[in-house]
Amino acid sequence: MPDKYHIKTKSMPARRPKIGKVGIVDWREDCAGCRNCVKKACVFDRYRQEAEYIRSLNDMDSIFFQCMGCFSCVQQCTKGLLALSENPVYSRLGNRYWTPDIIETTWNQAETAKIPVSGAGYRGRFTGPGFDSMWTDMSEIVRPTRDGIHGREYISTAVDIGRKPAVLHFNSLNVNHFPLITIPMPLVIDLMPQGYKLPNVVGLCKSLAAQTGILMIVDYRDLELLGNDLDTSLPNLIFYIDKGAHLPPHSLLKRVRMVEIGDDNQIDKRISDIKAINPDIVVAIRVDMGSEGVVRAKELGQKENAEVIHLVADINGDQIGVNQPRFIKDMVREVHNFLVSKGIRNEITIIAGGGIALPEHMAKQIICGADLVGINLPLLIALECVFCQECNDGVNCPADVRNVKESYGVGRMVNLIAAWHDQLIEMMGAMGIREVRRLRGEVGRALFFEELEEATFGKLFGTRKN
Repeated sequence: MPDKYHIKTKSMPARRPKIGKVGIVDWREDCAGCRNCVKKACVFDRYRQEAEYIRSLNDMDSIFFQCMGCFSCVQQCTKGLLALSENPVYSRLGNRYWTPDIIETTWNQAETAKIPVSGAGYRGRFTGPGFDSMWTDMSEIVRPTRDGIHGREYISTAVDIGRKPAVLHFNSLNVNHFPLITIPMPLVIDLMPQGYKLPNVVGLCKSLAAQTGILMIVDYRDLELLGNDLDTSLPNLIFYIDKGAHLPPHSLLKRVRMVEIGDDNQIDKRISDIKAINPDIVVAIRVDMGSEGVVRAKELGQKENAEVIHLVADINGDQIGVNQPRFIKDMVREVHNFLVSKGIRNEITIIAGGGIALPEHMAKQIICGADLVGINLPLLIALECVFCQECNDGVNCPADVRNVKESYGVGRMVNLIAAWHDQLIEMMGAMGIREVRRLRGEVGRALFFEELEEATFGKLFGTRKN
């Protein structure tokens, strides 16, 4: 049995005051001065932290918005002087998909490397668009041996990237050779979307990949951003070669394990040219999930020289350039089911990217048919980014991401990846699955709202209109 994959972490406190969701407003005018004040009995020790925060205030109107929202002090105050107040700055974070809760959760994971637990519990909707319309089946959570990161059974999160032969031939030594890359968890660092590319973040992600053992996709045109220690970083790098771009030097292609090329009508020739230089290299094809993205992915999946297909949606997980876009999980599921029907799914590796904002999204995307996922924006948010979406507009960055020290930035990113890995293990343990490879396409471990609604109410009211 291989050693358990473990990421070393340490606490990385925020550099600036946190943008919390709620705070306690204390109307002191009628305070009875109870000796056993309910605020002093706060189990999260927010009373003392609030006092320290007030002593170091720069703005007189700043409020301590770090309450966990358990309502214990509000309910137990004998004079009823305490009230919960929501932070208006918090409510303006992000966009319709990257919600304030997602951003705050990412900040907390990057700081502590722990799975987030809120005192207020989950107060959102139980279904919604995107990944929220999908629930994972936790029926095995009662088994003590499957108790996630604390269990006695080994749960593997390693995945293989590359093409696998459909059958093995033992009567000949001339067996088709397909190179494979094994990484310790089903996640790669994807290219930053246009508008979020910051030069120093590339170097931070390179160090993150080296420390965690995962892979990082980097545009070959950004080679100078990787620094001088390129040789030691090559095992963890995937060079992206855009469609129509010239290939990197032969000396470089012979030293990398994997490249990714943009999809075009010259895909067969480009793969042949790369394989002629280095037969042991894995070649991935990047497919933008536009109006024809699913059709194109199905075509590529049937090619004998296709090893890895990277399906990429926009930052919100939506279809690109479509008025009524489909979500990435639905498109991946269609491609996966098509390849299963053709009997070739096990031969192809599928990477899914776009809209992967939380570790549960990683598990859900794999259930829908992906082998692994690509992430980018969560790593930027880990650096205390407030997702103002103005990186290239000449506006001063509220989080000063451009000047983040390497030790701090890499530490926050490593903590985030460690928290994602732990939560994946927790989910797999609760689902009774000991290997993430077996989670792929395992829709029996998930419930889909659309299917449940159709089965329950379809006969009465008909199919829901889109």
